[in-house]
Amino acid sequence: PLQQHEEVNILLVGSSDPRHILKTIEGFEDTDRRLHIWVIENNMEVIARQLLLLYLALEENGSIHRKAEVFLEVFGNSEVRSETWEVVRQAAAQLCHYFRERDELVRIFRTWSQSCTLEGSGSVSIPRAWNFRVRQHLGTRYDARRGCFDWDLAMKLHHRGGGVINNQQYVGWREGGVAFQMREGVYQTTNTTLLSKRIFTNRGGKGAVTGYWGDIVSSPYLCFGVETPDQSLLQTQNRVHIKTAQDISFANVQALLQSLTSRGRQPASSQQEAEEALAHIPTPDKKTFSQFFHSIYLSASLAHQLGSSLRQICSPGAVLVMELARFLLDLSADQERGFEEKVVDSAKAAGFDLWTPSDPDPTHAIFTLQTPPTPDLQLQE
Repeated sequence: PLQQHEEVNILLVGSSDPRHILKTIEGFEDTDRRLHIWVIENNMEVIARQLLLLYLALEENGSIHRKAEVFLEVFGNSEVRSETWEVVRQAAAQLCHYFRERDELVRIFRTWSQSCTLEGSGSVSIPRAWNFRVRQHLGTRYDARRGCFDWDLAMKLHHRGGGVINNQQYVGWREGGVAFQMREGVYQTTNTTLLSKRIFTNRGGKGAVTGYWGDIVSSPYLCFGVETPDQSLLQTQNRVHIKTAQDISFANVQALLQSLTSRGRQPASSQQEAEEALAHIPTPDKKTFSQFFHSIYLSASLAHQLGSSLRQICSPGAVLVMELARFLLDLSADQERGFEEKVVDSAKAAGFDLWTPSDPDPTHAIFTLQTPPTPDLQLQE
């Protein structure tokens, strides 16, 4: 159905990071049509972080190797090298100029560009914020956390498609939030792009608390590090993977960035790419966006948004991609199946048909918008 339109409009709801945007740009080969990607997130810090990562991926300067390293550090580490943070500061300063008419974005970018990330500077300590989340998640099991981490990896992640993730890297990330260490160096500079505000109710009132509210269980390795077209990276020896999820992540990101710069058009300004790739819709207006989107992606955390309102903003023949609970490790196998069944039922009730490809993906369910029945025409005298 996308071939019938001069423009392609895609909506990402709760995607949290720009990997879907980058992969879509990479695979969009029709230069005769314009691609517009819209993003909805629950706070502006996540929008700003996506813009920053897009900028880092699409900027012209620097080698592909260096860009891949910086991208992965900012993408998956709670703490980065000081030289990586300097790149972030410079990028954030540039983004302040690009989005100067959007006050909240400018405030966030300015905070990043001026942040010295030192203890006592007024910024939130991400090691403490991370540890708070781990303690909150494990409760009385905190003192036995190493065993909990080992169990989650061996009995959950490895059984759900993450077999290439090794124990040392996964446990290191669970302990402190640092997933990618591709260079020798000191990873002690707070990655404040991971911090955001969340509203909490306390003593009858509501207040915003700044902290780290992202993933502390599944790991960033799932995004780029468990699948690859290069089968040599998945080879094993004595049933142990030779390459790590970090190695695969780096190879995949490097290939992605290389592809983006070799698309037969000028990579041009990161400003133009970012502005075309990402926009923020606080609340989609049903009238303005009626039958507007050709494809919609909905994260598992926002499955409750799967309702008739989505149908109203879908163009005829639109595709809906719904993230499933495959990597929500705190769910049992029965709960995972129950989640999928509920998603399918909700989608059908909203007017979507399940599409089952020959090689189904256990991490997503794909639906197409039902074609309304043609009304019977009666001749009138």
